[in-house]
Amino acid sequence: MQKDALEFLREVMNAPSPSGFEQPVQRRVRKRLEEFADRVWTDVHGNCFGVVNEKAPLRVMLAGHADEIGLMVTHVDKEGFVYFDAVGGIDHTLLPGLRVEIHTSAGKVHGVIGKKPIHLMDPKEREQVPKITDLWIDVGARDEEDALKAVAVGDVATVAGDMQILRNDVAVGRGFDDRVGAFVVVEAIRAISRRKPRVAVFAVSTVQEELGLRGARTSAFAVDPHAGIAVDVGFASDFPTAEKKHLGTVKLGGGPLLHRGANINPVLGEHLMNVARKKRIPFQVSAEPKATGTDANAIQVNRAGAAAALVSVPNRYMHTPVELVSLKDVENTVRLLAEAVLAMPARMDFTPR
Repeated sequence: MQKDALEFLREVMNAPSPSGFEQPVQRRVRKRLEEFADRVWTDVHGNCFGVVNEKAPLRVMLAGHADEIGLMVTHVDKEGFVYFDAVGGIDHTLLPGLRVEIHTSAGKVHGVIGKKPIHLMDPKEREQVPKITDLWIDVGARDEEDALKAVAVGDVATVAGDMQILRNDVAVGRGFDDRVGAFVVVEAIRAISRRKPRVAVFAVSTVQEELGLRGARTSAFAVDPHAGIAVDVGFASDFPTAEKKHLGTVKLGGGPLLHRGANINPVLGEHLMNVARKKRIPFQVSAEPKATGTDANAIQVNRAGAAAALVSVPNRYMHTPVELVSLKDVENTVRLLAEAVLAMPARMDFTPR
């Protein structure tokens, strides 16, 4: 991955973005889009848009959601311990002992998630999974008054820790689901802008996907695309205990995932596969017998309907603080999206045949 693109990925990954509080990421996305897009804007929900060749008759939307799962402060007790609830699909069994950053109007407040030590548990307690209500954030406060000088009810928190590169171009970080998708659509439209697309291309960094695909619904209504491609992460199955009969065989480094199913327009889906084959871009295939839980779902049923597709970056350990992706897969996803859009004619019929 080129140095400037890797630096942009780090900026996006290291910025906090729980659902409803995505603007630290969106500011970085907007700054990047302003370098090359014909027009850039942000809507009332916080969706960030960039467009190239806007006046072309065929509109194509690329969408990756900027939000990540997180925590929200719900209560501070008399002793100054901070209680919280989940923002999105948190696996609360992983939370005890983690360092967190609470994002307040005055800046970051550092804390740790605590629970009763194992030494003080009876044998039965040790076998039980703690409820999220059994956990708290310790910010080192003396009491409630001291804690409330630092944090407020409604503040959001994220797990502390920046993106790192492991062996073989594998990257680790929280929130690759789905800030890597926001990264991909920005880098794809950047590549497209250097050439001459025959269609109007809208890159959208959407918000609140983790709370019900909300940003995709409103941004797709605004763009009214003929075709929309969501970029998200998909489950890799190359780890111990993975059930390949359910997930299929999906490997990190094996290329982006292309999906087949009712949520995927067959003409658009076939176009993506044909371009990947022609350009010799490695890809993997995932079966989607139901509606996907991604922005592609919202895009497909927007207004009178749009041709939708989903391209996913394989991801290990989804919705944990240590999600893994291959940077090679990320690069190939950018390349596939750019080439697929550039291969579209000025007018294209997406009606299933």
